[in-house]
Amino acid sequence: MAKRIYQDWKGKNKFILGGRCIFGPDAKSVLMTVLLIVVPVIIFCVFVARHLLHRFSSYNAGYAVLLLTIAFTVYVLVLLLLTSSRDPGIIPRSSHPPEEEISQGVDSGGRPTPSVQLPRFKEVMVNGQPVKVKYCDTCMLYRPPRCSHCSICDNCVERFDHHCPWVGQCIGQRNYRYFFMFVSSATVLCIFVFVMSALYVKFLRDENSSLLKAMRESPASIIIIGYCFISLWFVGGLTGFHLYLIGTNQTTYENFRYRTDSRVNVHDRGCPVNFVEVFCSKIKPSRNNFRAYVSETETAVAAAEDDFASEPRAKVEDDLELGGDLLKISQRRNYEDREEDFSGGGRGRNGLRGSSGDGGGGDRDFDLGFGAEVEGLPTGGEVRHSSRSRSRRSGSWDISADILAMNGLETGGAPASRRAPSHFRPG
Repeated sequence: MAKRIYQDWKGKNKFILGGRCIFGPDAKSVLMTVLLIVVPVIIFCVFVARHLLHRFSSYNAGYAVLLLTIAFTVYVLVLLLLTSSRDPGIIPRSSHPPEEEISQGVDSGGRPTPSVQLPRFKEVMVNGQPVKVKYCDTCMLYRPPRCSHCSICDNCVERFDHHCPWVGQCIGQRNYRYFFMFVSSATVLCIFVFVMSALYVKFLRDENSSLLKAMRESPASIIIIGYCFISLWFVGGLTGFHLYLIGTNQTTYENFRYRTDSRVNVHDRGCPVNFVEVFCSKIKPSRNNFRAYVSETETAVAAAEDDFASEPRAKVEDDLELGGDLLKISQRRNYEDREEDFSGGGRGRNGLRGSSGDGGGGDRDFDLGFGAEVEGLPTGGEVRHSSRSRSRRSGSWDISADILAMNGLETGGAPASRRAPSHFRPG
């Protein structure tokens, strides 16, 4: 049976209702946030708002306090759900790196390497100003401006603001509006409950002519007042901070990362336009259809990528290099073996002497000792030695005719017209 996209999702998100709702990996924290909102409101309604029903001159004013508290609490919970259960602006991962940017790497010896090299940064134009965008190795794409990869959700998110543990979700382009409305509404709810609880304590004090007696008569009111006062420092401060960010068109991520830089904010278009952009612009549709079926091609590609990722990286590179340079590696090893065998057999002062055998050229001497010169070789030929052999030997060069001929083949040169004798006798 074909899988749906949310069932084969590469990120760390959690899905419910068949992929209709998407949460972060820390979705359980949403339940804690709900309890922090609902429990104080229930205490307020039972021990405070119920006693305010007939405390006002207008008979229905007390009921309005209770109904308004319940309705506003439901509104805050709906905003919390919209913030935490929707796609924040996740950019789908690519199945392969951008082909137009692929370049083959080169090692220290000038040979091409099997690894793919991609430039880490590119420049794009935003409001007429160049902005650098970074390549994401996990998602295999260049992130759009203001996009960042969330390490908790393991996704690239458009206009990434931050990952909020209280809502268990990333805050990005598609849910930032609801996040701000949730925080600001929670602030208003705290202020309303705080004021109503303090008003009820005032009524009790007027009746008992003592604040201490009033506090003893309704300890729940004092607890609610203290809880709302502490909560206001968090949600109220967060509301003020995000009002500043909206007015300057910044994200939390940008503010904390670039606060020490003197760069110009290319996204700031003035305070009124910035507020219109956040609250009045149309929210972009999601790039992901989590309930769609995964095609057979995508499934095969994903399976191949998993198999490839499971193999050791060293083995993959060895296979690629051996497949392209097998002949060269074999010749190089033979060259080193012959050089070691020959150098171990005769390291005398006068080296080895070889005769030409047949031919009218007579005997030719080859002095191959320390610092010796080679006679009888074609002029103009230059013998090159690998850096590895040179590091093992300090000034000693032991050369045979077969090695010289092999070296000429490796370097692509023509074979020597005059070959050195192949028969050697100890000198």
